[in-house]
Amino acid sequence: MVMFWVALLAISILIYLLLDGFDLGVGMLFGLTSSKSKREAMLGTVAPVWDGNETWLIVTGVILWGSFPLVYSMLLPALYIPVVVMLLGLILRGVAFEFRGKASRSRWIWDVCFATGSFAASFMQGAMVGAIVEGLPFSNGDYTGGTFGWLTTFAVLCGIGLCFGYALLGACWLVRKSEGPVRDMARRQIPPLAISVLAFLVIVFVHALAEHLPILHRWIDRPYLFVFPLIGAGAAAVLARSILNHDDYWPFHMVSLIFVAAFGTLALSFWPYMIPFVVTIEEAAAPHASLAFMFWGAGLFVFPLMLLYMAVGYRIFRGKSVSAVDHY
Repeated sequence: MVMFWVALLAISILIYLLLDGFDLGVGMLFGLTSSKSKREAMLGTVAPVWDGNETWLIVTGVILWGSFPLVYSMLLPALYIPVVVMLLGLILRGVAFEFRGKASRSRWIWDVCFATGSFAASFMQGAMVGAIVEGLPFSNGDYTGGTFGWLTTFAVLCGIGLCFGYALLGACWLVRKSEGPVRDMARRQIPPLAISVLAFLVIVFVHALAEHLPILHRWIDRPYLFVFPLIGAGAAAVLARSILNHDDYWPFHMVSLIFVAAFGTLALSFWPYMIPFVVTIEEAAAPHASLAFMFWGAGLFVFPLMLLYMAVGYRIFRGKSVSAVDHY
């Protein structure tokens, strides 16, 4: 039962990273263009799905709260500020998305808010991951790092890196869903973004190995763990080829595969810890009775229904998109 909820948590995080990742990326790229027609076309690619994508963040939080309450209670006090800023960013971009559709003279304000909210949410998500990977100070289950103990150079680097990653995912989504000038613009943005993301992943991996020697020994003793980095490298090669061939379909899937490989590498590096070298999965899990009780509701019905809804939604809105003007 514990492994079932670990798997569900991992799947929820991955789905959120990929789905909300690309629309956050589109939001950041949205702020880099001043063309009204391009902005409308960019929003048209995410208009049918953006609010549903954020649902998976709620699912992740609920699973963490219900199935691994110890981790939830330890991490939240340490990460109150980045969590609040992330949520404010998501709220800001959601409000801006709707308000700009009705505004005329003040539309530029909501455009700025949309891009700013996207960047704030992306940066804070990366910073939180960086802080957890680097290690947060705990004593007897209580966070002892102070208000800004999470804000380190490595956390900032991870925040910037995830912004590049989401922007790359967003550019590939635009290539897949758009045509004309927007697609051409996004295609030009992919190479520098891809190089930045790959450099960031190498830096993070090397840093994790250097700072946490048990990880280094684990990778040396279990060479099969290199399967995920190899998958990521293969996906990067296919991504490069697809861009050179002006392919619209494969870039998004290859970047998604790179995200999956990076997530798998990180998870295997710290397995079986949920908070690196502080709390293991077994220590963090709720009592078996609680896990079993949730299984018959959320696990057996809610989660499959959400997957079905997501699949049907993306199936219906497949193909090239139209302008966001019609999304009301």
